[in-house]
Amino acid sequence: MAAYWRKFFAAIVALMSLTPATSASAEEDAIEHGEYLVRAGGCISCHTATGGQPFAGGRALATPFGTFYSPNITPDPETGIGRWTDAQFLRALREGVRPDGANYFPVFPYPSFTGISDGDALAIKAYLFSRPPVHQENKPHDVGWPFSWRPLQTGWKFLFFAPGPFQPSSEHGAAYNRGAYLVTALSHCGECHTPRNMFGVQCGPACHSRGRPMGRTGSLFRTSHPTPARGSANGSATTSSSYSAPATLLSRVGSKARCGRRLRTASNI
Repeated sequence: MAAYWRKFFAAIVALMSLTPATSASAEEDAIEHGEYLVRAGGCISCHTATGGQPFAGGRALATPFGTFYSPNITPDPETGIGRWTDAQFLRALREGVRPDGANYFPVFPYPSFTGISDGDALAIKAYLFSRPPVHQENKPHDVGWPFSWRPLQTGWKFLFFAPGPFQPSSEHGAAYNRGAYLVTALSHCGECHTPRNMFGVQCGPACHSRGRPMGRTGSLFRTSHPTPARGSANGSATTSSSYSAPATLLSRVGSKARCGRRLRTASNI
């Protein structure tokens, strides 16, 4: 009987000794996977100013509504995201809501990031939190009223935002669905490569079907691509010489402005 209990306690001790190693290995795997996801998502492109520290923010994103500046996403507890919980991080990506409850402007591509799985989102967080913290205050946006009024985003979300994780298409295989997930959610390709209407809503062919190009390649949004190539921390935001003023365009509200909500499925690509 004594031999049995000795073996039992020895097994318990062995399991306890393995737990820290297993936990550390899982954390390392999450960080490595998170780095891959961050690169695929091009996070450094928008969250690094020219000549600045990686992920410390401050990059200018010029739009017809004004100039937005990307925030610090290093783990600095004062000026970055170092105090964010997993739930707050997920809510930011999934719902476009800050830890203080205010809405993000959709220049932060949460309409695409909402499709990212919880596992991938938390792996991204693990990688970002493994980076060195950079103490750098966020630069205020240079956006005029009423577009600077955050409560206005509640209405924008109600009209144009469809939250929820990516849903694979049963009509296509794994490779297609993996690519669709990368394009529509993680890498958010449509944020720069899809035409937009006067409200800054992606509408694709719906814009052109009404006889007016409304994307960044058309007459309405003449702002050129504000970010450099993926994975690069260099470059500067540029804009063209002119664009149609949003305030003037708002007077044309009607059926031309309504593209509706987009269903997040692979079959919508």
